[in-house]
Amino acid sequence: MLAKDLISDEIPALRTSDTAVEALNWMEVFRISHLPIVNNKEFLGLISDDDIFDLNKPEEAIGNHKLSLMRPSVNADQHIYEIMEVAARLKLTVVPVLDHHKNFLGVVLMTDLLHYFSKLSAIEKPGGIIVLEITESDYSMTEISQIVESNDAKILSMYVNSLPDSTKIEVTLKVNLTDITSIIQTFNRYEYDIKASFMEFDEQDDLYNERYDLFMRFLNT
Repeated sequence: MLAKDLISDEIPALRTSDTAVEALNWMEVFRISHLPIVNNKEFLGLISDDDIFDLNKPEEAIGNHKLSLMRPSVNADQHIYEIMEVAARLKLTVVPVLDHHKNFLGVVLMTDLLHYFSKLSAIEKPGGIIVLEITESDYSMTEISQIVESNDAKILSMYVNSLPDSTKIEVTLKVNLTDITSIIQTFNRYEYDIKASFMEFDEQDDLYNERYDLFMRFLNT
């Protein structure tokens, strides 16, 4: 998914002749904290609600104020991961999109980003989650995939996160099974450090109930 495919048809661009009060009203309507200011097709920058609250005369045109505007943007052909990085790093509610000639095309909403990202990362699909902690030198995507697939499961998504001040990384797996007990056991046999795991609550309850029943039978023998 590219930036040009995610541009919102709803969010208006402000002109320098618009007032700060009008900008704040639009922000309230769309529940966002930033709006782009555009002169014809030229992107001038983002104005935030904090910028507006700092103005002495918000009823005047935006162009009459001296503003230090942020100018973050992404290219139309950039991937959703890159857009997410810009939005997260700068804490933006919208991300401006420009073409190769630096012409303003529109904005991508953070809420739309999250929606598409959830589809891309299989968040909406049922399944279990396993978080592994691995030394960087021991990381092998091939081996991890083989362990999961040996339990008749598939990896729906996988993320790697470097731990600060450490040679270890976190590998988060989303698999297509809700009962991941056998996968966890296999990772344990291969001496992987399982930092966390998450299953559907009903699957966990069934697992705990089964273990409790087995334990009670053992006590009664």
